[in-house]
Amino acid sequence: MVTPAHVRSAPPSGSGGRTRGSVRHLGPNWYAAVMGTAITANAGAALPEHTAGPAGALAHLALEAVWALSAVLLAALLVARAAHWIHHTDQAGAHLLDPAVAPFHGCTAMALLAVGGGALIFGEDLVGMSVAVAVGGVLWSAGTVTGLAAAVAVPYLMVTRHRIDPGTATPVWLLPVVAPMVSAALGPGLIPYLPAGQWRAAMLLGCYSMFGLSLLAVLALLPLILSRLIHHGPPPLAATPALVLVLGPLGQSTTAVSNLAHAAPAAGSPYSTAMTAFAVLYGVPVTGFALLWLLLSAALVVRALCGGMRFSMTWWAFTFPVGTCVTGAAGLAGHTGLSLYDWLAAGLYLLLVAGWLTASVCTARGLLRGTLLTPPAPAPAPAATAA
Repeated sequence: MVTPAHVRSAPPSGSGGRTRGSVRHLGPNWYAAVMGTAITANAGAALPEHTAGPAGALAHLALEAVWALSAVLLAALLVARAAHWIHHTDQAGAHLLDPAVAPFHGCTAMALLAVGGGALIFGEDLVGMSVAVAVGGVLWSAGTVTGLAAAVAVPYLMVTRHRIDPGTATPVWLLPVVAPMVSAALGPGLIPYLPAGQWRAAMLLGCYSMFGLSLLAVLALLPLILSRLIHHGPPPLAATPALVLVLGPLGQSTTAVSNLAHAAPAAGSPYSTAMTAFAVLYGVPVTGFALLWLLLSAALVVRALCGGMRFSMTWWAFTFPVGTCVTGAAGLAGHTGLSLYDWLAAGLYLLLVAGWLTASVCTARGLLRGTLLTPPAPAPAPAATAA
């Protein structure tokens, strides 16, 4: 979403613009499109079903199609990113060493996890349950390993290699540390397919451990992000949509405790009653703060639009974080029985669909016009001075 500062240069002379539209400039932020597409399907399936008959079947078919699209996008992007690492190693290394880009490597894990979670929801109708569980398990395992690696490697690079000035904290910093929270939220879906006993209990408590490590890391970063806003004002126009990323750990953690409580009886946990109570006692206040942040970030986004903000890949921030709030609200509806949370989930889902459609159309238009994968504009040459 942000071009590394130390690679802002023109294509080599004699290239004839051949780098235009190539994978050289395909950064890890592109996985956000996979995440946003997958959560649009997954969150839709989490909503309470009030429509029966042909209309309900058509809605389910549409969600299946959206999830299938996310799977295709993931496969294509994995191939393209592999080509990027093989043929443009220098650029890949520059991304890792750029503090503005490195955190987006957490998106790789979350894309794998989001598509894998959808496989358990929609895969039975498309490929059969056994294949769906296998796909979901492989993607969850790959996403979890990748996410834990990013949660360690990116902060390590920030401490040892990146040069970060005071007052430059950004919500993008949350991306690598929130990836384990996505694993914690989606891992419970695999518990019924594991052998009873030690395997299920280990998965349940392992997901709780990832919930804890991610939550504490997020709690350490949020004050820095809020302090930057208060002391230094709104972010640049193009970076304003990134404020919505704060909703991600809030909604995803609420979803995680809800899903863990739901899976606890199948895991034979003696703490299932306590987990259910914790899901409500944690989820309700966190959802309240999420709504506060949603209104604050929405006001700043409107301000940026009035100031001339144009489309960029940061607009995909309007999808996945909002989708986690949908699944979190739906989980609270199930545990509390309150229709209030059903309506909240439905309203947030409409916001998610609007964000996904806008980002999808603008991204497709940018790809067709060849403007999203072009080399960064060269820095202007210094003006010559008279002798």
